[in-house]
Amino acid sequence: MARILLVTGEASGDLHGAHLARAFQDLAPDVELVGVGGEHMIQAGVQLVPHIDRVDAIGVPGIRQLLAGWRTLRVLSAYIRQEPFDAIVLIDSPGLNLRLAKSAGHLSSRIYYYIAPQMWAWGRRRMAILRRAVKRVLAILPFEERFFQEEGVSCTFVGHPLLDEMPEVQDRVRVREAMGLPSDALVLGLLPGSRQSEIYQILPSMLDSLKFIAPCMGPLCILLAQAQNVPDGVVQEIVKRSDFPIHVLKGRAKEVMVASDYLVIASGTATLQAALIGTPMVIVYRVSLLTYLIAKCLVTINFIGLVNILAGREVVPELIQGRMTPENISRSLLALVNNPTRVMRMKTDFQEIRASLGGPGASRRVAEVILADIMS
Repeated sequence: MARILLVTGEASGDLHGAHLARAFQDLAPDVELVGVGGEHMIQAGVQLVPHIDRVDAIGVPGIRQLLAGWRTLRVLSAYIRQEPFDAIVLIDSPGLNLRLAKSAGHLSSRIYYYIAPQMWAWGRRRMAILRRAVKRVLAILPFEERFFQEEGVSCTFVGHPLLDEMPEVQDRVRVREAMGLPSDALVLGLLPGSRQSEIYQILPSMLDSLKFIAPCMGPLCILLAQAQNVPDGVVQEIVKRSDFPIHVLKGRAKEVMVASDYLVIASGTATLQAALIGTPMVIVYRVSLLTYLIAKCLVTINFIGLVNILAGREVVPELIQGRMTPENISRSLLALVNNPTRVMRMKTDFQEIRASLGGPGASRRVAEVILADIMS
């Protein structure tokens, strides 16, 4: 019986870990799965490693986050030394998982990295860790396979896991009817991110942009996607300052993307999800000044949005840091509303990006690769 450890450190990784767990179980019903994750992985039949909490962080971590992270790393490193595993699958979360790979380098023949660290964006400083400590990287972006292989790291492109959640056709009419939205209204979706720090940095400017947008758009319905893990009070504290009626939908980001005619969306995986759905958007982002200055020194690419990175050019407008003002948000959005030709071109680009990501079934392909290695 194969025994496999799955390790992730964030909410999105917990979901990917759950999908992967089910793929393992479909292919090898007697597999034993142990992991670091959350509720999704528990529901998928993963036995969580005791005494470890997930570490969710963005930007420059505080002392509490650093201490929690080091404790998690220490406990996990000791656990791996004591427990026999046929494979160790590190899922995303490079802050935790690259350090874990380094500390467990003696097990390199059993370590796999699924959803690779974005070294093509942040530079190659830690590439040596992957060369030394990882048997294979399982990449979700098409250009990553060649990138890592050229750096001497074994890599297989498995496709993007979002394709398993995104059907080819989205029934916008049905979703709007279920939400009770007026049939004649223009629907604007706001997605300010999934972490509290992002909400505080981004949502106020999104809402302030409405005073410039609303007078130019006729009947307007505004949807705000609140991430499931964000406390209600955080969002309500900001929304109550707005002069416009805001429909807050918790844990329903995908429905907001489908129902909306246009989106203003924080940079992240959600931008790719919106592109797969086909909704035109403006990408925004802001972090603390210190985080921004550090990132500016490290980032080696021209774009921040995954859609633009995959296209290799600006398909979607990006408003980052100081450029993310209410005036600029409204200006960029209205430029889309008033230019149907540009919107159609954007949607065509979205279709090409979708085609480049391969077909559905990323989790199953990951499981197949790892099980084939274990059984060989």
